[in-house]
Amino acid sequence: MSEKRIILEMGTGNDLYGGDYTKAAKRAVQDALHHSSITLFAKLGVDHSEMRVQVTIGVQKPEEVDCSAVQAELPRGRAEVRAVKGGLDVTDPEAGSCHIIATAAVEAFLPDMVGKYRLTE
Repeated sequence: MSEKRIILEMGTGNDLYGGDYTKAAKRAVQDALHHSSITLFAKLGVDHSEMRVQVTIGVQKPEEVDCSAVQAELPRGRAEVRAVKGGLDVTDPEAGSCHIIATAAVEAFLPDMVGKYRLTE
C-alpha cells in the first residue's frame, strides 16, 4: 500500500559544552515535536501505530549519533532514525571546546486513504 507524508517538522538542538552529538540530536527532535499538535488521528479514528515516522538528523559527525537513543524520543508511530552529515560545529579555541548544533527533519507517513474519507458540506 502506498503512503502519503502528512507531517514535516524541523527542529534544532545543541550541546554547548559536552560535545555530545546524541544529546544535540535528541534536543533537535524534541524541538521539532513541540511544533506539532496533530488532531488528525482522533478526528479520523486512525491508530498511531499506522504512522511511520522517519527522522533525519544532520550533524558534523553522524557516526557519533546513537540513533536508537534518538528513536526512543519519539512518542508515537514506527520510527526510523538516520544521521547524515550536516549541522554545525562551533569551536572555541581558547576554551578548547566544541559546541554542537544538530538539525532534525521529522516526517510522518500514513497509508494512502484516498476515498476512505470525504469532507462534509
